[in-house]
Amino acid sequence: MNQRTSGKVALITGAGKREGLGFEAARQLAELGFRVLLTARSGDSARARAEELRQAGYDVAGDELNVQQPESMAALSARLKKESRVDVLINNAARPPVNGERATCADLVLARESMETILFGTWRVTQCVLPFMLAAPQPRIVNVSSGAGSHLDHKFGLHASATDPSYAIAKCALNALTATFAQELRELRVLVNAVCPGFTATFPGAEGMGARPVKESAEGIVWAATLPDDGPTGGLFRDRVALPW
Repeated sequence: MNQRTSGKVALITGAGKREGLGFEAARQLAELGFRVLLTARSGDSARARAEELRQAGYDVAGDELNVQQPESMAALSARLKKESRVDVLINNAARPPVNGERATCADLVLARESMETILFGTWRVTQCVLPFMLAAPQPRIVNVSSGAGSHLDHKFGLHASATDPSYAIAKCALNALTATFAQELRELRVLVNAVCPGFTATFPGAEGMGARPVKESAEGIVWAATLPDDGPTGGLFRDRVALPW
């Protein structure tokens, strides 16, 4: 197995689930030679997933990170001072959709939780990690988004009824945040993109509903994390193809 052949460091949020996109993206980046800092709301889950990858010969560390808490950001900043830099940030932490939710009668406490994690959590982590990325030769930020936050995804988007509104609205806001960061960071050579992984088998029974394997979906995230210097920035992509939103 590769052992940090690239010299690069990747930080991934929301990577505590063995069947999740964050964990699979961590595995794929580690296979490319990245040192991976794998984080999750549950420190025990993050450390367990990191240990699995270390047992496979990869350079991975696991730690607790609650993207909603400023004190967790302070702990993360202290942790990152021990690294030479961060080359890649993958903002994957999210809350799942609220099944059957309707905007007209949605629980706004749960809706606020979605925004706090998906939008403000990503914003908070990016602000925290960005100073450690500026020394990297090819800094990349990937926000794991969804076609649910698109006006033009006719199957799952904002004009469809397939996705619950608080999740879709938060992902739409995340797409806007991606474009804003990309514009601000363009002169600093930081490429910032959102990636829709598509309908992915991250829960039991999903494959029977037509979801594709996690490995396949994570490849698009890793692609955005390893773009060349002339790669795109500020877009939403699925399987390396730009999506309107």
